[in-house]
Amino acid sequence: MARPSRDARRTCMDTCISTLDMVRSGRSPRVGRVTTETTTEITAEGTRFVEERHLAILSTMSRTGAIHAVAVGFTLHEGVARIITTDGSQKVRNIERDERATVAQVDGARWISLVGSAVIERERDAVELAENLYATRYRRPGPNPKRVVIRITVEQVLGSSGMRAR
Repeated sequence: MARPSRDARRTCMDTCISTLDMVRSGRSPRVGRVTTETTTEITAEGTRFVEERHLAILSTMSRTGAIHAVAVGFTLHEGVARIITTDGSQKVRNIERDERATVAQVDGARWISLVGSAVIERERDAVELAENLYATRYRRPGPNPKRVVIRITVEQVLGSSGMRAR
C-alpha cells in the first residue's frame, strides 16, 4: 500500500486538530453544541432493553492509555451495573489502576451506554448477588473459585431515542 502524500497527511492532521478544537470549545463537528446535560435515569423502554438477553462491550483504560474493549454479559440493578469475571483478568487489572468504565449494549438502532466509576468486589455476598442477577438475565454461570464482580456505579446514561430519561 502506498504511503499517503505529505499534503494528504497534513490535511488529515489539520482536520483532526480542527475537530479537537471544536470539541474542546463545546461544539461538535456534526451536531452543533455538545450538551452538558447528564442523566443517570433510564426509561421503561431502556429498562426493558437492558433486561433482554444481549451481550455488551465493557470499555476500560489500559496501562498505555488505550481503550480496552471486551464483550461481556452485564446486569443493571438499582443503578449499578455488574459484570462477573475472573480475578486477575485484564479488565480487572485495568479497573484497579483506573476506575473509569463504560458498558454499552447495542441491538440494531437501539443502544445504551452506562458510564461510571468501577470497583472490584471480591466478597462472597457480592459475588453471589451478581451471579444470581446474571442467572436471571442470561443463564446460571458455571463454578469459578476466582470469580469477582466489576461493580460500576452509573454516573451517566447515554442512549438512542427513548432509552434515557431527559
